[in-house]
Amino acid sequence: MQPLTAIVTCYNEESVIRDCLESLRFADEILLVDSFSTDRTLELARPRVTRVLQHEYVNPAAQKNWAIPQAAHPWVLILDSDERATPELAAEIREILESPRHDGYWIRRKNFFWNKEIRHGVWKNDKVLRLFRRDVGRYQDKQVHEEIEMAGPVGECRARLLHYSFRSLDDFLRKVNRYSTWGAADADRRGARSSAGRILIHAFSHFTKSYFLKKGFLDGAEGLIIAFMDSYAAFLKYAKLYERQRRGGGA
Repeated sequence: MQPLTAIVTCYNEESVIRDCLESLRFADEILLVDSFSTDRTLELARPRVTRVLQHEYVNPAAQKNWAIPQAAHPWVLILDSDERATPELAAEIREILESPRHDGYWIRRKNFFWNKEIRHGVWKNDKVLRLFRRDVGRYQDKQVHEEIEMAGPVGECRARLLHYSFRSLDDFLRKVNRYSTWGAADADRRGARSSAGRILIHAFSHFTKSYFLKKGFLDGAEGLIIAFMDSYAAFLKYAKLYERQRRGGGA
């Protein structure tokens, strides 16, 4: 079997880091890339990892692109600290690495909000490319919604990652503020424009897609909250893009 390095990036994740790392015990190496945590993250993580590296955090893609070459093995699996590899996924990855047919593999995520599985809305068919050959995969030069770029065809795992996203509304508000700033910068760099109409259209269309078209209403109150959160994130992104353009670009 091809040896595997599991990479986890984190900052102040003492409440979730232990479960994440325990789910990766099947890997040949577990590499923790920490952004100088100030809580008990490192204390909890050190007994469960092969190596700890610390690196200043700029954005998710930059952090992971820095981490990938640090892996000791040719295949890497990347997880965020709020994700878990199930035993079924671990077994499937071991099977894949016996004789890989592709250089990378998509993994679907089973998403949870307040520990409730979300079965509809925009989170339903969420997938990420996280298992890949170290020397041929690199994250896109984007600050949000970054994904691994691969030159050739990729496969897909049957088993899923567990993703415990947004553990509270405060957690969501902190993240959406940061990600909307990054998203506005990415959009500005692409030459996208914003206006009152575009702000309204994007916010309204995100809610409509999540709650009605993707049947988020079937997830109850959680589905309604997620749809509003998605709408609010789009509103902030395009409002910040408008602000940047009024100021002539820049942060």
